[in-house]
Amino acid sequence: MSFWAVTVLTALLIAAFLGYSMLRGRKSREPAAAFDLRVYRQQLVSVDRDLARGVIADADAERVRTEISRRILAADAQTQTRTERSGPPAWATISALAAVALLLVGGATALYRQLGAAGLPDQPLSFRVEMAENLRAERPSQAEAEAAAPPAPLPTLDENYANLLKQLRETVAERPDDLQGQILLAQHEANAGNFPAAYTAQQRVIELSGETAPADAYSHLAEMMVLSANGYVSPEAEDALRQALKRDPRHGPSQYYLGQMMVQVGRPDIGYRIWVDALRDAPAGAPWAEAIRAQLDELAFRAGVFNAPNIPAPASPGPSQDDVEAAAALTPEERQEMIMGMINQLSDRLATEGGAPEEWARLIAALGVVGDTERAAGIYEESQAVFAGNSDALDMLTAAARQAGVTQ
Repeated sequence: MSFWAVTVLTALLIAAFLGYSMLRGRKSREPAAAFDLRVYRQQLVSVDRDLARGVIADADAERVRTEISRRILAADAQTQTRTERSGPPAWATISALAAVALLLVGGATALYRQLGAAGLPDQPLSFRVEMAENLRAERPSQAEAEAAAPPAPLPTLDENYANLLKQLRETVAERPDDLQGQILLAQHEANAGNFPAAYTAQQRVIELSGETAPADAYSHLAEMMVLSANGYVSPEAEDALRQALKRDPRHGPSQYYLGQMMVQVGRPDIGYRIWVDALRDAPAGAPWAEAIRAQLDELAFRAGVFNAPNIPAPASPGPSQDDVEAAAALTPEERQEMIMGMINQLSDRLATEGGAPEEWARLIAALGVVGDTERAAGIYEESQAVFAGNSDALDMLTAAARQAGVTQ
């Protein structure tokens, strides 16, 4: 109620200032003849002063007095007979004032009812922080979120791949303590879009790994939970993210989903800080970093940040001139070892963080160059599942596989 009182009072004060100016209007402006009278009287005084000083003769002074007196009489007559009114009539001024007041008060009220939050009580920062904490503590669980989320359509799988996945499920069901089998099951269930089954298998992976489970394992678990709940970060997913960040405080994918969770519970300020920190350490080409950059401006606005830092994307890694010169000085065996190190580094990054189709194609072609066609075939098969439904990416991967000698 106090907000409405302040708003109406402010509008009325503005209308009062405008009305005062309008009513005062031209009433304070005197006619030109009145100004002329003052000038002529001053001139008479000046003539007497000049005569006393002997600057002018008596005859000239008399002639000047006569002329000035004539002008004074004419100006006085004009002032006395002036009947015209300055400015509009009073009723028009008052009507305009009423219209301005109505426009200011009514327009401000209507605009706030449309764009504001009429009837909402005052929400100081401490109250909003408390609301966010309550929302975070009372938000739905993973099971509740999955039940409320609309069912996601599953992608159409290749018949051979679907049969292999069925066999994998049966094998893992027979050997539930096989860690490698659970890892494969979690990965391929995710590829097939069956995210609840993927995170169930990933939970088993973490159980079997025990304390040795890396940050990636927990991050993958949280991601599958988020995808199962249609983008919602549940308390269970948050626990997995905390475990990942406990093992690697700069784990980018975990920072991305944790920032998203903070936004969902009404703390965009914390989410913004988490995302900015994640971007500072983001490697080139990280898909989660691109997702952050696409949403960072909007999040900065919601967080009340108007001087957001510009964090450019890091340049794609590539050999420097020193690397090229060092490679030229290596023996063939050392050069082969260096190339394999670069290939393995790319392979590990794609396996843990994913990547663009161009990177998968480059890995397949590189394996073909070094003669490891068996591994190239495995990467090609995996990439087909990752980019199922993306015809452009599949064409690119097929061309790389053909170059590597994997396909004809």
